[in-house]
Amino acid sequence: MGRFRVFSTLAARLTAAALAASLVVLPACKNNGQPSSSASPPTATNPAAASTVTIDTSEQKLVFHVELAIAPAEFQRGLMFRTQLAPDAGMLFVARYPQKHTFWMKNTLIPLDMIFIGADRRIVGIVENAEPQTLTERSVPALSQYVLEIGGGVSGRMGIRAGQTVVFQGVPVANPN
Repeated sequence: MGRFRVFSTLAARLTAAALAASLVVLPACKNNGQPSSSASPPTATNPAAASTVTIDTSEQKLVFHVELAIAPAEFQRGLMFRTQLAPDAGMLFVARYPQKHTFWMKNTLIPLDMIFIGADRRIVGIVENAEPQTLTERSVPALSQYVLEIGGGVSGRMGIRAGQTVVFQGVPVANPN
């Protein structure tokens, strides 16, 4: 009986601590379930729409509101399981240093354009309309430090091409250390 009482007292304390922690988290959410603005950068697990990627096509400046994929788990998940993506939305993969990036579309339900961006913030290549739910490897020959995924076909319709410049806002500077 003594061991049970100690366990139940411990369980009650843990339950109370969990309840208190959940109450602290609740004010951080808006009514629609989206996180409110916070000091931490937006990521796949914290999709506050504070980060943007602007592409200068010389005819227009296109602004995409992006989630950031920085951590390895965010890189692996990417835009998997999404059933839709707004025309001005995307995900920016931020690597620590320029390298050859290869992507596949397993468990990705919508076609995507992959825009590969060098450390100098110039587009080095584009994979357009990547077919969903495939393991086909997709990459470009040049090294890139960033990859922007947007809706399939958007880059072609909007005149996005290799060589164009990109400006980031709300994107942390990649640190190779």
